Amino acid sequence: MQQRKSIFLLGLLGVLNASQASAHGLWTEQRRGNIEVIYGHGAEDDAFKAQKISGAWAYDSSAKMIPVTVQRLADHARLQPLKPPATLAVALDNGMWSQTADKRWVNLGRSKVPDAIESTQTFKYSLAIYQPAAKLPKLDQLKLVIIPETDPLLVGPGNSLPVRVLLDGQPAAGVKLVGDYRNAPNTLSTETDAQGRAQVVVRNEGLNVIAAQVEVPLKDNPDVASRGLFSSLTFLGQPHHE
Repeated sequence: MQQRKSIFLLGLLGVLNASQASAHGLWTEQRRGNIEVIYGHGAEDDAFKAQKISGAWAYDSSAKMIPVTVQRLADHARLQPLKPPATLAVALDNGMWSQTADKRWVNLGRSKVPDAIESTQTFKYSLAIYQPAAKLPKLDQLKLVIIPETDPLLVGPGNSLPVRVLLDGQPAAGVKLVGDYRNAPNTLSTETDAQGRAQVVVRNEGLNVIAAQVEVPLKDNPDVASRGLFSSLTFLGQPHHE
């Protein structure tokens, strides 16, 4: 009975992962002295397959790369840079999913799913700023990224942080931004202008998670009709004191 229950729960997890592929976000948090990768929606902190982490990159304050190891645990991933980073980025590839005619999601491209009515591949990215005056590296590996245009650690709660959103390296207009994804994931704060720029109010003294999400239609792709991208920018609103 226990084995049957476990199989059922694993199957249910697969369905939820597919149907919520676009709804869930990605960010990192410091927990028990570790940098944990969080996959969830607002207060939700869901288990995920650590093998889906497709890359992690850490840098010092001068944008020099620091080696980082991805520790792939049973239900999530942990990032272990060689030394404390000034900035850190992580990416997750959620894979290709297709919805069958009877509304089931399967972890396959539509070329392998007869009569698929919907198909997508989702990617999640996150950029964390840990140290003030950190020089940002090129972040070409993040296909959707929220770039702070001033030091986010010096703005302070209640003040506006200027940001720029880049999609495939180009300014992205009309992208809606959530200013406090961790606490109010469904509350939009602002939208980017024609140059991909926006002002986002810093909400918290503690961890801030600013988020953006876009859906990009694809032409002539045999497996997916769209590419879904989520990205977050995280930082502390005020310096941490012991």
